[in-house]
Amino acid sequence: MKKSTFAAILVFFAAIAGALTAAYMYLRRREAELDEYEQLLFSEDFSHEEPAAEETAAADEADDAEDDIAF
Repeated sequence: MKKSTFAAILVFFAAIAGALTAAYMYLRRREAELDEYEQLLFSEDFSHEEPAAEETAAADEADDAEDDIAF
């Protein structure tokens, strides 16, 4: 086997190893991001419920009172 052929094969295998390593690192990072998102999505702290009308009204009144004090 020629030295140039051996070098080409060696470079080819190195490129394959690099590509597989990059794919593994990407998939591992993506899996961690998806796990974090899933945890956030299904956690008790995260809720799509709208606040009750009286809570919203009370918050608006508190904001108005703060605005009156500022002037």
